[in-house]
Amino acid sequence: MRKNSRFERIVKLVVLAALLLPAGALAGGKLSAEQIMAKASESRKLDGSKAKVSLTLYDGGGKAGEPRVIKMVTKMYDGGKTEKKLFRFTAPADIKGTGILTYDYEKKDDDMWLFLPALRKTRRIMGGKKSGAFMGSEFSYADMNTPVLSNYKLKILKEEKEGGVDCWVIEALPKSKDIADEEGYSKKVYWIGKPDYMVRKTDFYDQDGKLLKVLTTKGVKLVDKAKKRYRLTEMVVVNKQNKRKSVFKTMSIENAPDVKDEYFTTAFLERP
Repeated sequence: MRKNSRFERIVKLVVLAALLLPAGALAGGKLSAEQIMAKASESRKLDGSKAKVSLTLYDGGGKAGEPRVIKMVTKMYDGGKTEKKLFRFTAPADIKGTGILTYDYEKKDDDMWLFLPALRKTRRIMGGKKSGAFMGSEFSYADMNTPVLSNYKLKILKEEKEGGVDCWVIEALPKSKDIADEEGYSKKVYWIGKPDYMVRKTDFYDQDGKLLKVLTTKGVKLVDKAKKRYRLTEMVVVNKQNKRKSVFKTMSIENAPDVKDEYFTTAFLERP
């Protein structure tokens, strides 16, 4: 009787584990799409950072505009569930002082504010505006933040190399029309690197299901060695429909967990 009772307890524990783990987590020890995307989100979470980046816009003929230089600070809050980010444009002269403040939440829609120095006014970027171009680039405001994973149906399509790196290829479908409308995409497909869970490529599809743009990355930097946190050092997005291109390049970045809290307020956003 004791042997049977012990066996039954083991069976119950195995069944309970199967119910609690995400789908696919037990099959051959493989990770599910949800687990991979959660790890991808976690892998870039620095406690705080300071960076200087450039954003260069190319027209449909390949002609480059003057690089836009941005100083950026980030900091994690709520035990890593909220990342606050401040972008401040320092060049060229016509957009100098423009600032963007973002509260990137893990499980709800983000809050974003835009400060335009010419108007001396801060305006909130509402949900329907987040599909708009980030400072005239091929990146959208939504692209600048981590997606809320619970808003998507996630599926592993295949495994293949991208840029010489073994990747999982994961499809993300919005769970509702409202979510699709807010981001402006009917589907996204991610190539997630197996060594570090960093995004190596993303395909974005428009509301008609046609390929809109392709994001590729050309560098990954380990910024926090202790926690194994990474940042992409170059991102290139090409609009397949209008042929325009935008390139983000990291000029410098440092791990800075003691970034001042005052940076992440609309009052600081409006400072000269």
